[in-house]
Amino acid sequence: MKCIAIDDEPLALELLRTYISEVPELNLLHTFDDALEGAAYLKLHEIDLLFIDINMPDISGLDLVAAIENKPMVIFTTAHKKYAHIGFELEAIDYLLKPISPERFQKAVTRAQEQFQLRKRITEPEWEPFMVRSEYKMIRIDPAQIEYIESMEDYIKIFLIDTNRPVLTLMSLKTILEKLPESGFSRVHRSFIVGEKQIHSIVNKKISLKSGKEIPVSDTYMSFIEKWKNH
Repeated sequence: MKCIAIDDEPLALELLRTYISEVPELNLLHTFDDALEGAAYLKLHEIDLLFIDINMPDISGLDLVAAIENKPMVIFTTAHKKYAHIGFELEAIDYLLKPISPERFQKAVTRAQEQFQLRKRITEPEWEPFMVRSEYKMIRIDPAQIEYIESMEDYIKIFLIDTNRPVLTLMSLKTILEKLPESGFSRVHRSFIVGEKQIHSIVNKKISLKSGKEIPVSDTYMSFIEKWKNH
């Protein structure tokens, strides 16, 4: 889950950074000790989860969240119990009272993970399988299982999750793109298509997949990197 944290207290913000770094499912994009800077960031970027303090000098966390059009999941943090009912009226995932313990933080994140998975199941389209010919037989390919595809001149190799042996078929990358869902797969090189859900990170024009495999991004497809960062 992509997340940011907003808190005007440096020590509280550092504690959140530490807790978040210990949860593999969380990807901390940015932290802000200024609420207005955080609000400006939220207008330009989509995130999954927002950690935000309620008591801040320029604008309260409650008012900031109420003003967000496309609200992410929210976990409020505060030193005051009196705001709890207002936080839940804004459909917050949880309300953490400072000082926040590791156990209480993990409980809140678990709630967010459950909600995140539920939202994914509701919003994700079902992908239709398709058939390819390989080694004199027809093989059914489930797009959800595709990690990446590599071009080998007139052939392509379709690498599937948890499968050591790729599917080799006589086809071009252009043709296989026509069979794949409109979203979820991108050509990043003259020789590679990647399943976007399988990307772990992108550094220096190189994609690291969750499996550890690295895929190059060519200059022609550099726009994909910005697209992925803002997704």
